[in-house]
Amino acid sequence: MVIHDHGCRFMHAHIQTVAFRGIDTIAVDVQVHIANGLPAMAIVGLADKSVAESKERVRAALSSIGLSLPPKRIAINLAPADVLKEGAHFDLPIALGLLVAMGVIPADAVADRVVLGELSLNGAIQPVSGALSAAIFASSRQQNLICPAASGAEAAWAGDIDILAPTDILALLNHVRGRQILHPPTPKIATSQTQHPDMADLRGQLTARRVLEIAATGGHNLLLIGPPGAGKSMLAARLPGLLPPLTPEQALQVTMIHSIAGQLSDGGLIRDRPFREPHHSASMAALVGGGMRAKPGEISLAHHGVLFLDELAEFSRVVLDSLRQPLETGKVVVARANNNYTYPAAFQLIAAMNPCRCGYLGDPARACSRAPACGRQYSAKVSGPVMDRFDLIIEVPEVTPQMLMADEAAERSAVIFDRIMAARSVAMGRSCQADGTLNAKLTGDDLDAAIVLEDAAKTLLKAALEQQQLSARAYHKIMRVARTIADLDNRPEVTREHLAEALAYRAMPLFA
Repeated sequence: MVIHDHGCRFMHAHIQTVAFRGIDTIAVDVQVHIANGLPAMAIVGLADKSVAESKERVRAALSSIGLSLPPKRIAINLAPADVLKEGAHFDLPIALGLLVAMGVIPADAVADRVVLGELSLNGAIQPVSGALSAAIFASSRQQNLICPAASGAEAAWAGDIDILAPTDILALLNHVRGRQILHPPTPKIATSQTQHPDMADLRGQLTARRVLEIAATGGHNLLLIGPPGAGKSMLAARLPGLLPPLTPEQALQVTMIHSIAGQLSDGGLIRDRPFREPHHSASMAALVGGGMRAKPGEISLAHHGVLFLDELAEFSRVVLDSLRQPLETGKVVVARANNNYTYPAAFQLIAAMNPCRCGYLGDPARACSRAPACGRQYSAKVSGPVMDRFDLIIEVPEVTPQMLMADEAAERSAVIFDRIMAARSVAMGRSCQADGTLNAKLTGDDLDAAIVLEDAAKTLLKAALEQQQLSARAYHKIMRVARTIADLDNRPEVTREHLAEALAYRAMPLFA
């Protein structure tokens, strides 16, 4: 909208854009006011430094196409004023607001559009974070979108909206004036970054292979404990190859998070499940989210995927303890003095650690002189509540030379994948899991409905609860794992054998 008063003392225009608070998208009204007075430009409305610098980028970009700002007083208000505005994506809406107020383009050309884009000094429109979120927001309000050309492929997944994705501001002006046609962007699927390694590469480790299959089937958290070189990292790296691709809804959620984080390199929809493996020196902000602009952390970037923490005991204890709540709730809230930012964090946790600092606890020939006390001290670096979040805890023994040199071919990932998908189909056939809930996420009445214990299994369970003094959380995790094992056997009831196997995978090895 543009308003000119009859005395030509001022001009006023509105452009719609957005601000991001976590994964939430907030409507922002860019109000441009040009009036008589000393030449100046001011941006108000709780703008951070990158937004305040927009006036210099906008001025240079307009100058590059032969337009100069009028020698008047220009005020730009970003409403609502109490919402923090961050990021350079306000450049393009501010520039279009000025062009409308100056009468260069008609107001109705941008009246129904959400606009975002960063301007270069030569007028090029640079890609920005959050284009998919902005497009979905515009679609929900029956509006259209203007975004950078490099962000158009991701924005095109938002649905049936009209998207203009120009490479520079001159191309946009020519389209508005009818001198050029901007074709709508085409949705794009991101190229797979890695080829998943095959389970056939592993030698031996039959128990570990079995447990990895159970973890992939039910979405269970897994801790691998063993000496250096036993294959713990190799096992974890092969888990993504055993998981099904993301559903369309999950793919949109994952792509939105990576877009907001600025990690969507080629602008396509992510279809592969994320596999994140941060270094053990990662800070709390890097792992759970935060920083100056409260960006998503590794746990949110692993949403609907796998978070692998190698050398678990080397992580800061405070950092590890910060995972306790997200593992239960599937989300993380980054609290700031002026705002709270909520990010989804429904990830599958896979961790690996040595039994002690030297790594050879239990081996008389190579263990250090402080064994076995060193094992207890090393494991104590991971708190009990964090250990309690793991559904499966197993020892990965050292691979012997005979195993390495064996000619027998190991089972391939494709064969294991077929068994996993068959077991998942069994689980999804239950009415309590028809919505796609994995066994690891069953709670309350759904868990009770999914698990039917045989009498012998009930007797074993009662004895185990009394002898091992399991917590309520550990009890429920054992029941979920037993349900997954029964699904792999295609059995409607959980037998004593299924429960015994689940109990065996909760025993802390070596330094218990």
